[in-house]
Amino acid sequence: MAGKDVAKHGRGDRLIKERIHDPYMARTKLPEPSICPDCKAVFGTGRWQWMTELPTEANEQLCPACRRIRDRVPAGFLTLGGSFFKEHREEIVNLIHNKVDSEKRQHPMKRIMAMEEQEDKLVITFTDIHLPRGVGEAIERAYEGSLDLHYEPEASIVRVTWER
Repeated sequence: MAGKDVAKHGRGDRLIKERIHDPYMARTKLPEPSICPDCKAVFGTGRWQWMTELPTEANEQLCPACRRIRDRVPAGFLTLGGSFFKEHREEIVNLIHNKVDSEKRQHPMKRIMAMEEQEDKLVITFTDIHLPRGVGEAIERAYEGSLDLHYEPEASIVRVTWER
C-alpha cells in the first residue's frame, strides 16, 4: 500500500456503523409551543410536558407517543408469564399501572400502548424504549423471578420477559 495517503482515504479495514435513532423523534426542533391534538401534551423549552394551563396560541403537532399509538409501532415489549404470574396477575398488573402512571406524570412520552393476552402470557407494549425495563425491574424487585432483557439497537426496540 505504498503511496496511499491514509489521511485522505481513511482505513478500509474499519467499518463504522451509523447508530439508528428513533424514527418517531423529531429530526428538527418543533416550533414552540406546540400542542398534541390527541393527548394535549405541550412541546415547550425543548421537550414534551404536561401543563396545567394550555397555551392559547400553539401549533398542532402529534407527539411521538400518539404517533406510535396511531401507527401501532411499539418501542418496547414486556411479556409476563409463569404460574406465579397467573396466581397474582391482578396485583402485578396494578403494580405495572402504578409504575407507568408515576413515569407518565413526569414524562408524557412514556405510556402503555396495549395489553394483550397470548396463550398463557400477557404482552404489554409501550411507547418508550426505557419503560419496559423499568417496569420489569420493578416487578423483579417486588416478586423476584427471572427477568430477561433484549435490546435491538438497529430497530430501537427493547424486549423484556419476566417469569415466575
